[in-house]
Amino acid sequence: MKHNITLLKGDGIGPEISNSVVDIIESTKVEIDWDECLAGNEAYIKYGEVLPEKTLNSIKKNKIVLKAPITTPIGKGFASVNVQLRRYFDLFANIRPSKNLPNIKTPFNDVDLIIIRENTEDIYAGIENKIDENTIHGIKLATKNGCQRICDFAFKYAIENKRKEVTVATKANISKLADGMFLNCFREAAQKHPEIKAKEILIDNLCMQLVTNPSQFDVLVMPNLYGDIVSDLCAGLVGGLGLAYSSNIGIYKQENFAIFEAVHGSAPDIAGKNLANPTGLLRSAIEMLKYIQEKESAKKIEIALFEVFKEGKKLTSDLGGNATTKEFSEEIIKKIKTL
Repeated sequence: MKHNITLLKGDGIGPEISNSVVDIIESTKVEIDWDECLAGNEAYIKYGEVLPEKTLNSIKKNKIVLKAPITTPIGKGFASVNVQLRRYFDLFANIRPSKNLPNIKTPFNDVDLIIIRENTEDIYAGIENKIDENTIHGIKLATKNGCQRICDFAFKYAIENKRKEVTVATKANISKLADGMFLNCFREAAQKHPEIKAKEILIDNLCMQLVTNPSQFDVLVMPNLYGDIVSDLCAGLVGGLGLAYSSNIGIYKQENFAIFEAVHGSAPDIAGKNLANPTGLLRSAIEMLKYIQEKESAKKIEIALFEVFKEGKKLTSDLGGNATTKEFSEEIIKKIKTL
């Protein structure tokens, strides 16, 4: 079966790591018709907008996207393309796994947890009002529908992926209305799924627990801002953002949509130098292949990736090696061909 997938190569190192990931996927013989489109800075230069109509139409048609890092200016410039895409296609669920890779030295060797982050509400709704020159009001948006569907999603994810426990993280002792509603929705979802153990924790306590004993957690579900912060914290537990990956799942006009992306930045300082590490985007692509039911190809890539890390001979400089982007990718392809 041939799959039609939109490919956003992004900015900075995005095109390089995208090319590597496409080569690795194609080495498994899975058939994908890539519809390459622009978004972000390159799109702005060419079209005068960061999300051109051509790109949006491609996503609407294909419903699945593999996205490399896109530059987001801090405090000025255009709005985050990531946030715009999540809002436009109502990609309400962000899935961020954190799992140790072989041969990567970290404080903990047994991390294997999943963060389910609500992806469309909270302060990311972008509701800010200037009261006067000294006062800004930022609105923390929470709706019953938004809270309920992400909590239901977390339990469904746990069941489908043979996980045993879901923990909710809030600050409901302070944010009694917004976080209080999120907590109540979690409790309602837990009652519908008694086969999954449900636990509750305050977000500040969670952060402390994660840096002392992360293996005690399985699936974590939380509002948008907490999820953004905690998912990066957990990436640090397993080697950093360069190894982290993400899925964004939602429903647009009664149809399922999904964007799979690396979570690190566009690293313009090393762009075009054949030094970038494509692992984050590759792990996102593995999740994408599972999503489109190409599980055999996904398994081959994952096995090959883990073997390359285990051997440690062809790792990029950020991992302590001296391999180029191309050499790292070619090593993975070499392993795939033996499977």
